[in-house]
Amino acid sequence: MDLTVGPNHFFWDAATVRGFYQGLAAVPVSRVVLGEVVCSKRLPFWQDEIATAVEVLLAAGKDVAITSLALVTLKRERKATAALADIGLPIEVNDLTALHALPPGQPFWVGPLINVYNEGTLRWLAARGAVRVCLPPELPLESIAVLAGLGRDLGVAIEVWGHGRLPLAISGRCYHARLHDHAKDSCQFVCGLDPDGRDVETLDGQKFLTVNGVQTLSQSTASMAHQIEVLREAGVSSLRMSPQSAGFAEICIAYADRIAGKLSAAELAASLIAKVPGGRLSDGFVRGPAGAHWSGAASEANRPGL
Repeated sequence: MDLTVGPNHFFWDAATVRGFYQGLAAVPVSRVVLGEVVCSKRLPFWQDEIATAVEVLLAAGKDVAITSLALVTLKRERKATAALADIGLPIEVNDLTALHALPPGQPFWVGPLINVYNEGTLRWLAARGAVRVCLPPELPLESIAVLAGLGRDLGVAIEVWGHGRLPLAISGRCYHARLHDHAKDSCQFVCGLDPDGRDVETLDGQKFLTVNGVQTLSQSTASMAHQIEVLREAGVSSLRMSPQSAGFAEICIAYADRIAGKLSAAELAASLIAKVPGGRLSDGFVRGPAGAHWSGAASEANRPGL
């Protein structure tokens, strides 16, 4: 089992993006997915950093892929998606419309925003050229084990969401803009004010979700700290690490140590609580009564919650 860094879901300035990927070069992750997955309006602010990041990461021995958008709706977005095949790197498909840009048989990756819920879907994607699939984060362990076993038979590497706020929904509307009384078309890029998303509470003040532009995320940070052994036994080949604005390199190193047996689940979880936005962890989709559940809640006094 190794680590894959997924695309950054948040809106960071170019200098922050540059420093983030330069820092990843020395971190024990095997592959990195670059590009804009949430909102195409953000991309012009930092897209010039992508080529440099690719060069740095390839030189460091990482595999690199470019993501598609999660929701392609505009003509310019369709053109940008169609151009992905010309980049010369593997494409991670996070919207099935991106497959139209790829010649039949060309290898590609599948991101966690594609609903790979059953064997039929996985077989179809493999026949189309998928060589790596990150499963949707809401799947339970039983489903993960079935798909990981089939992936092994098909020669498709299976990833599971390992760390990060969970992507729950994507919309044509921008909740972030609305919170600031802006329309989507004149959003003024207010999502950049919240480098890890903006927490949303219920009417009675309970922490509930996180908004990130047009995206809805979990308020808690999903962590497989307690699930490494069962996921490895199930045949999962990699954990997906989703970027956050602070301490991410150290978090990846800690997960690598956990996989290598140098850290216990409790030690890793304790170190994460102080680093993740909001200080809440969850792993309930994999092995719990609800997605917000956290396996270490009793011993670590960490109340679960989305």
